[in-house]
Amino acid sequence: MRLPLIPPNQLTPEQKPLYDSMRKGIASNFNAFKVENEEGALMGPWNPWLHEPGIGKAIWDLTLAMTANAVLPDNVRQIAILVVGARFDAAYELYAHVAVAEKEGMSAERLAALVADLKPADLSKEENVAFDFSYALSRGGTLPEPLYRLAVSTFGQHGTNELIYLVGLYALVSTTLNGFNVPVPERE
Repeated sequence: MRLPLIPPNQLTPEQKPLYDSMRKGIASNFNAFKVENEEGALMGPWNPWLHEPGIGKAIWDLTLAMTANAVLPDNVRQIAILVVGARFDAAYELYAHVAVAEKEGMSAERLAALVADLKPADLSKEENVAFDFSYALSRGGTLPEPLYRLAVSTFGQHGTNELIYLVGLYALVSTTLNGFNVPVPERE
């Protein structure tokens, strides 16, 4: 870890409201995996965001907006997130969202394929579109037009927009995790 964890009693006045907001949001949306140490210091992408509260708050606000305004089904969102995490080989991202996907009932076979950056054989039509879309978009360049049109016909324009922003958000999260070499806690 390239940035030390910040214990709650060492937060600056700029960091404290962001920390409080993150803890509240994490408790309601990200509770399937370990997010803080014994002292209450936040781990994962939240720690780097706390180190730069002006930028961290903007990213956190985007994360909350993406969660609050989600229209895509959870299984579709998790496939997209895991595709991006695998593309970036972001260890904490994969750790966290494997735990979320397991909690939501995703099979071990499907998870194994996704984290290996492979396409699972048992995807539904919607999951298949989400995989192909996220896989193509996370590799750079313009998303192929047929794939874009397929997403619009499958998820509608709003759902397609959400999928684009979701891939972008988790590319940012993965880059944050990799750039700061954020470690993965032991699984319980």
